[in-house]
Amino acid sequence: MSLLSGVSDFFGLDIGTTAVRVVQLQGSGPTKTLGKYGYIPIDNKLSQSESKSDQLKLTESIRNLITQAHINTRNVVVGLPSGRVFTAVVDFDRLATNELAKTIKYQAESLIPTPFGESTLDWAQIGDSPTDKNKVEVLLTSVANSFVEMRLDLLEGIGLNVVAFEPDNLALTRAMLTPEATLPQMVLDVGNLSTDLVIAMNGAPRLTRAIPTGYDAILKAAMQNLSIDQNQAEQFVTKFGLSKDKLEGQIHQAIIGTVDLLMNEIDKSIKFFQNRYGDTAKIDRLIVTGAASALPEFPLYIANKFGISVEIGNAWRNVSFSPDRQNELLALSNHFGVAAGLAERQE
Repeated sequence: MSLLSGVSDFFGLDIGTTAVRVVQLQGSGPTKTLGKYGYIPIDNKLSQSESKSDQLKLTESIRNLITQAHINTRNVVVGLPSGRVFTAVVDFDRLATNELAKTIKYQAESLIPTPFGESTLDWAQIGDSPTDKNKVEVLLTSVANSFVEMRLDLLEGIGLNVVAFEPDNLALTRAMLTPEATLPQMVLDVGNLSTDLVIAMNGAPRLTRAIPTGYDAILKAAMQNLSIDQNQAEQFVTKFGLSKDKLEGQIHQAIIGTVDLLMNEIDKSIKFFQNRYGDTAKIDRLIVTGAASALPEFPLYIANKFGISVEIGNAWRNVSFSPDRQNELLALSNHFGVAAGLAERQE
């Protein structure tokens, strides 16, 4: 959802649930150099709220972060939370680009959940349909104008120039996968309130979902089932995760029901994908990132559950930086996927 083109000097802004994050890269080509990055914690109500006072607090946090991180451009690419964006892969007749654009516009009313006149629509042709040789696959995204306008007003109010909006899950995919990846791969970003799931193939997302189960739900399960407060739950879950041989497996038992709710949604997504693309479209690996990716034995549990190679995502996979910064950056990697992906966007 670009507003301007030809802008090469910009930074990525991820307005998350518990923090705002920024990344600015330098150079051009597939691998850029890390320039500046930073984050600032925010109250988890701020990014969801539309009240004027909360918007002012959010604005102040963003302004402070830009100053602290020494960001030196006013141009920004902004992430759109997946819960606010409708994304789907749809088959359309194989047509010339201008005719395809007309067809998409005509059919959009029946495809997107918000009224067409109140939505910003974007699309990209991503390949041939796997089910009909006379059709092509189109990645369709839409977001309510009211949300985009609210974010635009907020950011322009502190002197920023928004050059593009992009769904978080598309930015995340760009950061987590290598540009030459062709085999089907799943990216799973377990955030605080929800989980973004993307299956990409030949460099393009083929299935995207926002699952309403995240790290908070896992913590709440520990609190309820063990009758402990939030601080204790965070300590136990962070330290023991899904380990069965620590604390007699009590933490595992307390959270496994909630974790399996998430596993069931992953299973449905894999089956849907393989049903559409055939048995040859076997998922090659699953990349897990976000708040829950560091939980002990969580990646191993996913690997055993689905028989898929699982790795921890690296937000800086396609970014170069000096070796002496490796420990510092990898410690933060599971929270910077969206911001890094936004910054890696090509003009």
